[in-house]
Amino acid sequence: MDKSADQKRAVQYLYPPIDPFDQRMMDVGQGHQIYVEQCGNPTGLPVVVLHGGPGGGCSPAMRRYFDPQVYRVILFDQRGCGRSRPHAAVSNNTTWHLVADIEKIREELGIDSWVVFGGSWGATLSLIYAQTHPEAARHLVLRGVFLMTQSELDWFYGGGAGRFWPETWERFVSVIPEDERGNMIEAYNKRLFSGDLAEETRFGRAWSAWENALATIHSTGMSGESPGEYARAFARLENHYFMNGGFLEFDGQILANMDRIAQTPGVIVQGRYDMICPPVSAFALSQAWPAGELRMVRNAGHALSEPGISAELVRVTDMIAEAEG
Repeated sequence: MDKSADQKRAVQYLYPPIDPFDQRMMDVGQGHQIYVEQCGNPTGLPVVVLHGGPGGGCSPAMRRYFDPQVYRVILFDQRGCGRSRPHAAVSNNTTWHLVADIEKIREELGIDSWVVFGGSWGATLSLIYAQTHPEAARHLVLRGVFLMTQSELDWFYGGGAGRFWPETWERFVSVIPEDERGNMIEAYNKRLFSGDLAEETRFGRAWSAWENALATIHSTGMSGESPGEYARAFARLENHYFMNGGFLEFDGQILANMDRIAQTPGVIVQGRYDMICPPVSAFALSQAWPAGELRMVRNAGHALSEPGISAELVRVTDMIAEAEG
Protein backbone atom coordinates (compact mmCIF):
# COMPACT_ATOMS: atom_id res chain seq x y z
CA MET A 1 0.00 0.00 0.00
CA ASP A 2 1.42 3.41 -0.92
CA LYS A 3 1.58 6.36 1.46
CA SER A 4 -1.32 8.24 -0.15
CA ALA A 5 -3.61 5.21 0.15
CA ASP A 6 -2.60 4.78 3.77
CA GLN A 7 -3.46 8.42 4.50
CA LYS A 8 -6.83 8.07 2.76
CA ARG A 9 -7.64 5.13 5.04
CA ALA A 10 -6.68 7.22 8.06
CA VAL A 11 -9.12 10.00 7.15
CA GLN A 12 -12.12 7.75 7.78
CA TYR A 13 -11.33 7.80 11.49
CA LEU A 14 -11.10 11.58 11.79
CA TYR A 15 -13.66 14.29 12.42
CA PRO A 16 -14.62 16.47 9.42
CA PRO A 17 -12.37 19.42 8.55
CA ILE A 18 -12.99 22.56 10.57
CA ASP A 19 -11.79 26.15 10.29
CA PRO A 20 -10.29 28.21 13.11
CA PHE A 21 -12.46 30.77 14.87
CA ASP A 22 -9.35 32.61 16.08
CA GLN A 23 -5.92 33.10 14.51
CA ARG A 24 -3.25 35.38 15.91
CA MET A 25 0.44 36.12 16.12
CA MET A 26 1.58 36.23 19.74
CA ASP A 27 4.69 38.08 20.84
CA VAL A 28 6.57 35.80 23.24
CA GLY A 29 9.67 37.93 23.66
CA GLN A 30 13.33 37.57 22.68
CA GLY A 31 12.41 38.65 19.16
CA HIS A 32 10.00 35.74 18.54
CA GLN A 33 6.39 35.78 17.44
CA ILE A 34 4.43 32.55 17.31
CA TYR A 35 1.33 31.64 15.33
CA VAL A 36 -1.62 30.47 17.46
CA GLU A 37 -5.05 29.27 16.35
CA GLN A 38 -8.25 28.04 18.01
CA CYS A 39 -11.00 25.93 16.51
CA GLY A 40 -13.95 23.83 17.62
CA ASN A 41 -16.17 24.87 20.54
CA PRO A 42 -15.06 28.20 22.08
CA THR A 43 -16.47 27.11 25.46
CA GLY A 44 -15.49 23.46 25.15
CA LEU A 45 -12.90 21.24 26.81
CA PRO A 46 -9.54 22.88 26.02
CA VAL A 47 -6.76 20.83 24.42
CA VAL A 48 -3.38 22.10 23.29
CA VAL A 49 -1.72 20.28 20.41
CA LEU A 50 2.09 20.11 20.41
CA HIS A 51 3.57 19.28 17.02
CA GLY A 52 6.66 17.22 16.37
CA GLY A 53 10.12 17.92 15.10
CA PRO A 54 11.22 20.17 16.68
CA GLY A 55 10.37 22.25 13.65
CA GLY A 56 7.45 20.36 12.13
CA GLY A 57 4.78 23.03 12.53
CA CYS A 58 1.06 22.42 12.95
CA SER A 59 -1.33 21.56 10.12
CA PRO A 60 -5.12 21.61 9.55
CA ALA A 61 -5.17 17.78 9.80
CA MET A 62 -4.21 18.04 13.47
CA ARG A 63 -7.57 19.69 14.23
CA ARG A 64 -9.42 16.55 13.22
CA TYR A 65 -8.60 14.28 16.15
CA PHE A 66 -11.13 16.06 18.36
CA ASP A 67 -14.93 16.29 18.35
CA PRO A 68 -15.45 19.96 17.38
CA GLN A 69 -18.69 20.08 19.36
CA VAL A 70 -16.84 19.12 22.52
CA TYR A 71 -13.28 20.41 22.29
CA ARG A 72 -11.72 23.86 22.17
CA VAL A 73 -8.64 23.00 20.15
CA ILE A 74 -5.53 25.19 20.41
CA LEU A 75 -2.67 24.68 17.96
CA PHE A 76 0.48 26.72 17.50
CA ASP A 77 3.71 26.74 15.53
CA GLN A 78 6.66 26.50 17.90
CA ARG A 79 9.48 29.05 17.67
CA GLY A 80 11.24 29.19 14.33
CA CYS A 81 8.86 27.07 12.25
CA GLY A 82 5.58 27.18 10.36
CA ARG A 83 4.09 30.66 10.44
CA SER A 84 6.08 31.71 13.50
CA ARG A 85 8.81 34.27 13.03
CA PRO A 86 11.75 34.61 12.59
CA HIS A 87 11.77 31.53 10.39
CA ALA A 88 14.36 28.80 11.01
CA ALA A 89 15.82 30.83 13.89
CA VAL A 90 17.57 28.99 16.73
CA SER A 91 18.58 31.90 18.96
CA ASN A 92 16.48 32.03 22.14
CA ASN A 93 14.94 28.75 21.04
CA THR A 94 15.19 26.01 23.68
CA THR A 95 12.85 23.55 25.34
CA TRP A 96 12.41 25.97 28.22
CA HIS A 97 11.46 28.81 25.91
CA LEU A 98 8.79 26.52 24.42
CA VAL A 99 7.49 25.54 27.86
CA ALA A 100 7.19 29.24 28.73
CA ASP A 101 5.39 29.88 25.42
CA ILE A 102 2.82 27.17 26.17
CA GLU A 103 2.13 28.78 29.55
CA LYS A 104 1.82 32.21 27.93
CA ILE A 105 -0.76 30.84 25.49
CA ARG A 106 -2.72 29.22 28.32
CA GLU A 107 -2.75 32.40 30.38
CA GLU A 108 -3.55 34.71 27.47
CA LEU A 109 -6.49 32.51 26.44
CA GLY A 110 -7.80 32.38 30.02
CA ILE A 111 -7.55 28.60 30.40
CA ASP A 112 -7.11 27.10 33.89
CA SER A 113 -6.02 23.63 32.75
CA TRP A 114 -6.15 21.63 29.55
CA VAL A 115 -5.60 18.32 27.86
CA VAL A 116 -2.07 18.15 26.42
CA PHE A 117 -1.79 16.22 23.12
CA GLY A 118 1.54 15.61 21.42
CA GLY A 119 3.43 13.12 19.28
CA SER A 120 7.12 12.38 18.77
CA TRP A 121 8.93 15.57 19.85
CA GLY A 122 5.45 16.82 20.77
CA ALA A 123 5.26 13.95 23.28
CA THR A 124 8.65 14.98 24.68
CA LEU A 125 7.49 18.56 25.08
CA SER A 126 4.15 17.44 26.55
CA LEU A 127 5.93 15.49 29.28
CA ILE A 128 8.39 18.26 30.10
CA TYR A 129 5.61 20.85 30.16
CA ALA A 130 3.45 18.68 32.42
CA GLN A 131 6.37 18.01 34.77
CA THR A 132 7.04 21.75 34.97
CA HIS A 133 3.38 22.78 35.33
CA PRO A 134 1.53 19.71 36.67
CA GLU A 135 -1.44 21.79 37.77
CA ALA A 136 -2.09 22.88 34.17
CA ALA A 137 -2.12 19.42 32.55
CA ARG A 138 -5.39 17.63 33.28
CA HIS A 139 -4.72 14.73 30.90
CA LEU A 140 -1.92 13.71 28.54
CA VAL A 141 -2.35 12.05 25.15
CA LEU A 142 1.02 10.97 23.73
CA ARG A 143 1.91 9.32 20.43
CA GLY A 144 5.22 7.86 19.22
CA VAL A 145 7.11 8.53 22.43
CA PHE A 146 10.51 10.22 22.31
CA LEU A 147 12.24 10.76 25.67
CA MET A 148 15.10 12.89 24.36
CA THR A 149 17.84 10.47 25.42
CA GLN A 150 21.22 9.82 23.88
CA SER A 151 20.34 6.19 23.22
CA GLU A 152 17.37 7.28 21.08
CA LEU A 153 19.56 9.68 19.10
CA ASP A 154 22.17 6.94 18.67
CA TRP A 155 19.48 4.62 17.32
CA PHE A 156 18.28 7.02 14.66
CA TYR A 157 21.43 8.94 13.79
CA GLY A 158 24.07 6.38 14.69
CA GLY A 159 23.06 3.55 12.38
CA GLY A 160 20.54 1.55 14.42
CA ALA A 161 17.56 2.28 12.19
CA GLY A 162 19.96 2.12 9.25
CA ARG A 163 20.36 -1.61 9.83
CA PHE A 164 16.74 -2.00 8.74
CA TRP A 165 16.96 0.59 5.96
CA PRO A 166 20.53 0.28 4.64
CA GLU A 167 19.84 1.82 1.24
CA THR A 168 18.03 4.80 2.81
CA TRP A 169 20.76 5.20 5.43
CA GLU A 170 23.36 5.19 2.67
CA ARG A 171 21.64 8.15 1.02
CA PHE A 172 21.65 9.99 4.35
CA VAL A 173 25.34 9.42 5.07
CA SER A 174 26.66 9.63 1.51
CA VAL A 175 26.58 13.43 1.47
CA ILE A 176 28.98 13.51 4.46
CA PRO A 177 32.73 12.75 4.11
CA GLU A 178 33.64 9.34 5.54
CA ASP A 179 35.87 10.78 8.25
CA GLU A 180 32.91 12.73 9.70
CA ARG A 181 30.34 9.94 9.74
CA GLY A 182 31.08 8.96 13.33
CA ASN A 183 28.83 11.81 14.49
CA MET A 184 26.15 12.50 11.91
CA ILE A 185 24.35 15.12 14.03
CA GLU A 186 27.53 17.15 14.34
CA ALA A 187 28.44 16.67 10.68
CA TYR A 188 25.06 17.93 9.52
CA ASN A 189 25.22 20.78 12.04
CA LYS A 190 28.26 22.24 10.28
CA ARG A 191 26.37 22.34 7.01
CA LEU A 192 22.93 23.35 8.27
CA PHE A 193 24.48 26.40 9.93
CA SER A 194 27.10 27.22 7.31
CA GLY A 195 25.59 30.58 6.40
CA ASP A 196 25.19 29.47 2.77
CA LEU A 197 21.43 29.31 2.11
CA ALA A 198 21.76 26.90 -0.81
CA GLU A 199 23.95 24.50 1.18
CA GLU A 200 21.70 24.72 4.24
CA THR A 201 18.66 23.94 2.10
CA ARG A 202 20.35 21.00 0.35
CA PHE A 203 21.40 19.41 3.63
CA GLY A 204 18.05 20.30 5.17
CA ARG A 205 16.35 18.25 2.49
CA ALA A 206 18.72 15.33 3.04
CA TRP A 207 18.16 15.42 6.81
CA SER A 208 14.37 15.60 6.41
CA ALA A 209 14.28 12.87 3.76
CA TRP A 210 15.90 10.35 6.13
CA GLU A 211 13.21 10.88 8.75
CA ASN A 212 10.27 11.14 6.36
CA ALA A 213 11.26 7.92 4.60
CA LEU A 214 10.89 5.90 7.82
CA ALA A 215 7.66 7.44 9.11
CA THR A 216 5.13 4.83 8.01
CA ILE A 217 4.98 1.07 8.11
CA HIS A 218 4.21 0.99 4.38
CA SER A 219 7.28 3.03 3.44
CA THR A 220 9.39 1.98 0.48
CA GLY A 221 12.37 3.82 1.94
CA MET A 222 11.83 6.75 -0.39
CA SER A 223 10.18 10.08 0.34
CA GLY A 224 9.14 13.01 -1.77
CA GLU A 225 11.37 16.07 -1.70
CA SER A 226 10.22 18.55 0.94
CA PRO A 227 9.88 22.26 0.04
CA GLY A 228 13.25 23.87 0.62
CA GLU A 229 12.11 26.50 3.14
CA TYR A 230 10.28 23.91 5.24
CA ALA A 231 13.11 21.35 5.11
CA ARG A 232 15.73 23.89 6.11
CA ALA A 233 13.74 25.06 9.15
CA PHE A 234 12.82 21.52 10.18
CA ALA A 235 16.39 20.26 9.92
CA ARG A 236 18.00 23.27 11.60
CA LEU A 237 15.64 23.16 14.56
CA GLU A 238 15.87 19.39 15.05
CA ASN A 239 19.63 19.47 14.76
CA HIS A 240 19.93 22.44 17.14
CA TYR A 241 17.89 20.64 19.80
CA PHE A 242 19.65 17.32 19.33
CA MET A 243 23.10 18.89 19.44
CA ASN A 244 22.12 20.27 22.84
CA GLY A 245 20.47 17.15 24.27
CA GLY A 246 17.08 18.84 24.23
CA PHE A 247 18.47 21.39 26.71
CA LEU A 248 17.76 18.96 29.54
CA GLU A 249 19.88 18.96 32.68
CA PHE A 250 20.89 15.32 32.31
CA ASP A 251 20.31 12.28 30.12
CA GLY A 252 17.19 10.44 31.25
CA GLN A 253 15.64 13.47 32.93
CA ILE A 254 12.07 12.83 31.78
CA LEU A 255 11.84 9.34 33.28
CA ALA A 256 13.62 10.51 36.43
CA ASN A 257 10.97 13.19 36.97
CA MET A 258 7.87 11.08 36.36
CA ASP A 259 6.99 11.30 40.07
CA ARG A 260 5.89 14.87 39.36
CA ILE A 261 2.98 13.64 37.23
CA ALA A 262 2.53 10.16 38.67
CA GLN A 263 -1.19 10.81 39.22
CA THR A 264 -1.84 12.77 36.03
CA PRO A 265 -3.95 10.52 33.80
CA GLY A 266 -2.72 9.80 30.31
CA VAL A 267 -2.66 7.44 27.37
CA ILE A 268 0.33 6.49 25.21
CA VAL A 269 -0.49 5.44 21.63
CA GLN A 270 2.53 3.69 20.14
CA GLY A 271 3.11 2.00 16.79
CA ARG A 272 4.57 -1.48 17.26
CA TYR A 273 6.93 -1.00 14.29
CA ASP A 274 7.92 2.61 14.88
CA MET A 275 11.41 2.95 13.36
CA ILE A 276 11.92 6.56 14.42
CA CYS A 277 10.89 6.24 18.06
CA PRO A 278 11.04 2.51 18.93
CA PRO A 279 8.46 1.16 21.43
CA VAL A 280 11.05 0.58 24.16
CA SER A 281 10.72 4.24 25.19
CA ALA A 282 6.92 4.09 25.36
CA PHE A 283 7.14 0.93 27.44
CA ALA A 284 9.68 2.45 29.83
CA LEU A 285 7.46 5.51 30.22
CA SER A 286 4.40 3.39 30.99
CA GLN A 287 6.37 1.47 33.63
CA ALA A 288 7.29 4.73 35.37
CA TRP A 289 3.79 6.26 35.14
CA PRO A 290 1.14 4.74 37.42
CA ALA A 291 -1.68 6.77 35.84
CA GLY A 292 -0.53 6.20 32.27
CA GLU A 293 -1.93 3.55 29.94
CA LEU A 294 0.05 2.13 27.02
CA ARG A 295 -1.88 1.21 23.88
CA MET A 296 0.36 -0.56 21.40
CA VAL A 297 -0.97 -0.42 17.84
CA ARG A 298 -0.06 -3.42 15.73
CA ASN A 299 0.84 -2.96 12.07
CA ALA A 300 1.70 0.71 12.63
CA GLY A 301 4.83 2.82 12.50
CA HIS A 302 5.45 6.38 13.61
CA ALA A 303 3.22 8.70 11.59
CA LEU A 304 0.22 10.46 13.07
CA SER A 305 -1.64 9.75 9.83
CA GLU A 306 -1.38 5.96 9.95
CA PRO A 307 -4.85 4.39 10.13
CA GLY A 308 -4.29 2.42 13.34
CA ILE A 309 -2.70 5.40 15.07
CA SER A 310 -5.43 7.80 13.92
CA ALA A 311 -8.22 5.45 14.99
CA GLU A 312 -6.75 4.92 18.44
CA LEU A 313 -6.11 8.61 19.04
CA VAL A 314 -9.71 9.48 18.16
CA ARG A 315 -10.93 6.74 20.50
CA VAL A 316 -8.79 8.25 23.26
CA THR A 317 -9.96 11.83 22.75
CA ASP A 318 -13.59 10.63 22.63
CA MET A 319 -13.01 8.68 25.86
CA ILE A 320 -11.61 11.76 27.60
CA ALA A 321 -14.50 13.90 26.36
CA GLU A 322 -16.99 11.40 27.75
CA ALA A 323 -15.19 11.19 31.10
CA GLU A 324 -15.08 14.99 31.37
CA GLY A 325 -18.83 15.09 30.77
